[in-house]
Amino acid sequence: MATAHIIPVTPSAEPEVSRPEAAKILSGDPVHTTWSLEERDGLYCGIWQSTPGKWRISYDEWEYCRILEGVSVISEDGGEAVTVKAGDSFVLRPGFKGSWEVIETTRKDYVIRL
Repeated sequence: MATAHIIPVTPSAEPEVSRPEAAKILSGDPVHTTWSLEERDGLYCGIWQSTPGKWRISYDEWEYCRILEGVSVISEDGGEAVTVKAGDSFVLRPGFKGSWEVIETTRKDYVIRL
């Protein structure tokens, strides 16, 4: 299916494995796996996965994501917690500050615009 202008959204590229910065971890030992599909002109998209854990997040960018599998809880500082699961899609806007907690290993596809 891949052509010069059509890229399948599947974890086919070599993934990058990382962890949140130690100072941001609130619980657990989350491991992130990212398959980057596109990175150009402030636009990033791909597939991201995390094992269980909880860490602080802060967004300067705009991100659309769709949960492909798993369960996570996203909590905004001073706001309510939102549980997201397979089939849910949402946008995180610049200025968001809070935490992301992976309850069950979570995989999402994403588009980020700086």
